Amino acid sequence: MSHTKIQMQCFQLTLVAGLLAAASTASALDKPQTMEDMWKIIQAQQKQIDEMKTAMQAAPTQTVAGGDVKKLERKTDVLSQEVEKLRTNLTIPDEVQYKSAYGLGPAASKVYQVGKGLSIGGYGEANYQVRVEDQEGRTANGKLKNPDNADLERMVIYAGYKFTDNILFNSEIEFEHASVEGSGNGNGDVSVEFAALDFFIDPMANVRAGMVLIPMGFVNQIHEPPFYFGNNRPEVERQILPSTWREVGVGLFGEILPNLTYTTYVVNGMDAADFSSSGIRSGRQKGAQATAESLAFVGRVDYAPAVLPGISVGGSAYLGDSGQNQEYAGQKADVFTQLYEAHVQWKYRGLEFRTLGSWGHIDDAGVLSKAKNQTIGEENYGWYSEVGYDILPWIVPETTQYLAPFFRFEHLDTIASAPDGYEDDETKDREIYQIGLQYKPIPNVVIKADYRNFKAKKGTLPDDFNLGFGFIF
Repeated sequence: MSHTKIQMQCFQLTLVAGLLAAASTASALDKPQTMEDMWKIIQAQQKQIDEMKTAMQAAPTQTVAGGDVKKLERKTDVLSQEVEKLRTNLTIPDEVQYKSAYGLGPAASKVYQVGKGLSIGGYGEANYQVRVEDQEGRTANGKLKNPDNADLERMVIYAGYKFTDNILFNSEIEFEHASVEGSGNGNGDVSVEFAALDFFIDPMANVRAGMVLIPMGFVNQIHEPPFYFGNNRPEVERQILPSTWREVGVGLFGEILPNLTYTTYVVNGMDAADFSSSGIRSGRQKGAQATAESLAFVGRVDYAPAVLPGISVGGSAYLGDSGQNQEYAGQKADVFTQLYEAHVQWKYRGLEFRTLGSWGHIDDAGVLSKAKNQTIGEENYGWYSEVGYDILPWIVPETTQYLAPFFRFEHLDTIASAPDGYEDDETKDREIYQIGLQYKPIPNVVIKADYRNFKAKKGTLPDDFNLGFGFIF
């Protein structure tokens, strides 16, 4: 190779190195905007390096005057190092794919997408509620018992960490009602909604341990506001299935067959001392120094048949003592608690349909009723159906926004059967009619408006109008 040709190669190398240095000091606006763009730059630079190395191999060092090839080798090494730095250190704003995984909401599932390290996500929601009529009067100091209200209902942070491809940690920390005791109105609290380690062993059988979400219903696991209709979660999934329900436990999850998934845990049981005529909701222990004298089993199965796109069916069961080795009215009781639910979901183009039914049974309800001086339901049940349809594509073709009117009907009764010797409380037998509108300017943000009409078999309940928003990130 001639001395002139080597000088030309050195000039080309210097030019490439200069361009790379300029790129490394450019503003963030000049950086590649996707991982694909970055790899295109790296591949082009690597091609130049390979061409120069080929040229060096074709020219013996001893035939080149002034040691130009040695200089060329050193400069090539420098350029290779710079390319490697670019490969490993350049920050690229990757596009996050929000997709539910392993029974968790899309934002809660972000940690499953990262290669390694920290993952941060979250959601929030706020609403304004107008009571159409105040049915509960005033307190002794003249305040309404059931006033119109505005509330930053939840602000949630998901924090996860992927240690290896097989071990990760995921958690949800929730701030409710904007303030806690000692600040503001003091009506809110801070809670850990879940915090668990996942150990991935095999697609059919993986282990989860920690404070886990009880895998029942639609909302308990996926409770992020863009993914359910209305400003308020369905009452069936609050009073009969007491969402958000979490306990400390360990269990297995996985995919038995294609599109056939399961989750099963052994957890601390509920505390029957806090059951009431309004249901079992207050019996949740929430992982807060939970009494674990009694344990419970919960399992869930879901199937999404490939031949019926958009349809999924499933069911779950909770079985366990809630007595916690305590005495009730001087009598020890196991309070064996059963809860079952089945659900169907259908998503077809702009149509979304859900239906869910649940039934529960509480042993020793008579003993509890005597201890609590109120009727504790021996049986309880609830069901609801809802349907919504995205009408915006009919108005604005090719739009990525979403606008869906929806309707939901619920029927629930926390005292479907009273124990012997105790009267039914018919105010707990309720129907709820709800209509509303759901608008998403982008998939991460939702604006909601709805009206709920409450009916009870006995007594009256105030209707309400709700307006709010929610988001995930």
